Amino acid sequence: MMNLWLRCITGPKLQRIHRQPDPNRAEPNRTGPGPGLGGVRQLGWPYQPKVLERHTSSILSWASILWSLSYYTSPLLVFYLYRKGYICLSKLVPVGQYTGTLLVLLLGVACLRGIGRWTNPEYVQFITILEETKKNNSPENKKKLASYNFDFRSWPADFRWDEVSSRKGQSPGGVALLKPEPKHRGATDSVLNSVGKLPCQIISYLIANSFGRRMLYPGSVYLLQKAMMPMLNQGQARLVEECGGQRAKLVACDGNDIDTMFVDKRNSQGEKGKKLVICCEGNAGFYEVGCVNTPLEVGYSVLGWNHPGFGGSTGVPFPQNEANAMDVVVQYAIHKLGFEMKDIVIYAWSIGGFTATWAAMSYPEVSALVLDASFDDLLPLALKVMPESWRPLVTRTVRHYMNLNNAEQLCKYQGPVLLIRRTKDEIITTTGPEDIMSNRGNYLLLRLLQFRYPKVMTEEGVRAVREWLGASNAIEEASVYSRYEVDDDWSTSVLQSYQTDQTTEFPWTVGEDMTLEGRRQLALFLARKYMRNFDATHCTPLPPYEFQSPWTL
Repeated sequence: MMNLWLRCITGPKLQRIHRQPDPNRAEPNRTGPGPGLGGVRQLGWPYQPKVLERHTSSILSWASILWSLSYYTSPLLVFYLYRKGYICLSKLVPVGQYTGTLLVLLLGVACLRGIGRWTNPEYVQFITILEETKKNNSPENKKKLASYNFDFRSWPADFRWDEVSSRKGQSPGGVALLKPEPKHRGATDSVLNSVGKLPCQIISYLIANSFGRRMLYPGSVYLLQKAMMPMLNQGQARLVEECGGQRAKLVACDGNDIDTMFVDKRNSQGEKGKKLVICCEGNAGFYEVGCVNTPLEVGYSVLGWNHPGFGGSTGVPFPQNEANAMDVVVQYAIHKLGFEMKDIVIYAWSIGGFTATWAAMSYPEVSALVLDASFDDLLPLALKVMPESWRPLVTRTVRHYMNLNNAEQLCKYQGPVLLIRRTKDEIITTTGPEDIMSNRGNYLLLRLLQFRYPKVMTEEGVRAVREWLGASNAIEEASVYSRYEVDDDWSTSVLQSYQTDQTTEFPWTVGEDMTLEGRRQLALFLARKYMRNFDATHCTPLPPYEFQSPWTL
């Protein structure tokens, strides 16, 4: 009994019970739906702690929030205490004594919470199943444990990056990223240059690891996650109970735990269900309430995951950690869920375009890539929100610590691509949503077309595509298209003829013997095939009818 009490003290917070109750066993009183009747699916119910557990959990939760506030405001707090003369030994000793007393009191509160859990049959049953699963991670025990939503830190690992034989020799430091070309200097010049830039390097490091990373990924801030927790719990309950979602913990090569959710529709949605859409969320998005809903409603099987530091995932969302997380997610889809590369589609919204383009670059056999409201490079967007005088410092910080080079990675992928541009996007425009030409999605399209069809995207072709990109609605688009007299059938036949006679690897030389009119027409045809407009703001959920397979020749 003492051992059970200790497990209740140190056990995770239980949020919800997903499983259908045994009709032969009397259930404890609770609010929410009761047992299912006549085979109707039971939608679960929130865990109801008893009075002692509820009040002690509230105290510990507030203590956690206050600790987070003090952590984020610690530089200002230390500066204030220093100005007031409190940073001295005679003042710090009483503070240490008060802190020790507070910790003892919080420990006592945790013990009382353990007693409250110990007297609750639902929690005792949960903690017993959790301990059994840790000892024997069998499919039967995993299925029982999946009936509970609890603090993900205590969830046993379902898949590790090194379970695949081809990955065992991989460096634990992380997967490969594209790096900027090094500048060649003489030995003496290089040393002097490094010493001279040391202060800037230190400042860049501090910016990236403090407010820079949190500005870029606000979803990783604990207080924001705390505020969103009821919404996240509700979203996860819907995925598990209504969609049959399977939650899993993946361990990446850097040691971070990645929180994932898989909805399998292979047996219910025919050919669409046999396709897996791996979803990459935005900088404040979670799979519980994010872009996974769009392909899910269309009928695809879906695998969602949370960035490092988001939801149940651990770590911080720097580019290397992001790529490591995406790598283990793809490996999990192939080796654990049983999907083939040709049946996997990568779908991303906003900043998720970085991990999506990295996956397409690193796994070129994937079926297709869909990027919604994404951008070509982070630097122009970072410069937009920072003072002009900070330009050199911002450039150095982004390039060294937050180099989200989506366009460069995208050009390494040979497969079908669809770009979705929001015509009222207020986030990835550099001058405002009213200026559609400042949308960085335009530059993503131009970079892709210029790489794949360099002979078509000459000065005349680029000018025609820019004119088409300047159209803010379907009527203006059609006007540009008709003014250049674009013939879709002719454009398709030209490309098919080239594909038959030449290699299918990009870049293509199609267009080198064309007239100026032919290049402009082919450039507009390609732009329209690679990009679709969606008349909405950045954060508007993408409707299911807008999620389409990319064009293939």
